[in-house]
Amino acid sequence: MSQNPPIQIFKRRAQVPAALAERFRAIPVANISDCMQRITAAGPRLRPMHAGGALSGPAFTVKTRPGDNLLAHKALDLAKPGDVIVVDAGGDLTNAIMGELMTGYAASRGIAGIVINGAIRDADTLRASRFPVYAAGVTHRGPYKDGPGQINVAIAIDGMVIEPGDLIVGDADGVLCVPKGQAEAIYAAAHDKNEQEKLTIAQIAAGSLDTSWVDGALQRLGYASEY
Repeated sequence: MSQNPPIQIFKRRAQVPAALAERFRAIPVANISDCMQRITAAGPRLRPMHAGGALSGPAFTVKTRPGDNLLAHKALDLAKPGDVIVVDAGGDLTNAIMGELMTGYAASRGIAGIVINGAIRDADTLRASRFPVYAAGVTHRGPYKDGPGQINVAIAIDGMVIEPGDLIVGDADGVLCVPKGQAEAIYAAAHDKNEQEKLTIAQIAAGSLDTSWVDGALQRLGYASEY
């Protein structure tokens, strides 16, 4: 029986356009998620580890053995400015995949951000930085550098499938993958939703918000109010 080699590095064949990724920066991830039927998410464990700010860029994917960062190091050299390196390390928190040195190197190369389904370390330094880093946890234990692993293959984080070149967006609410073939349509829907929410905020401030839909929904559900 043949087996795949322990290390596989592929070229990314397609990616979401940089201009479109930039337009997504102005849209809250929650609005984008709502326009994707609320069924696509990387799970609540992936939290921002940086000082804040939006993340948006094409995915440069890494799949690695839990606790090993050899292929993550290689990805830092191969990814292009504007890319988001997404590392699926199995969600294991025993060993950190990256810390201050690797994220600093990524920032120096123009990488847009890092997403790790695993742990980071040097948390204080990362939290003081504006360079976007999302991870599932923190540990002081360092990584191994033995492989195996793959670069630019499909990965999945808590059920969210990420293909190389898909759009990765993130803010304080978490991380979301937008399939590259659907990105234009999802942007249009999310932009419209965001504009509608701005209108709602203005109506709240003016005291003119219409909440009659709440009673309408309750009536449809057969709820009889005493008020």
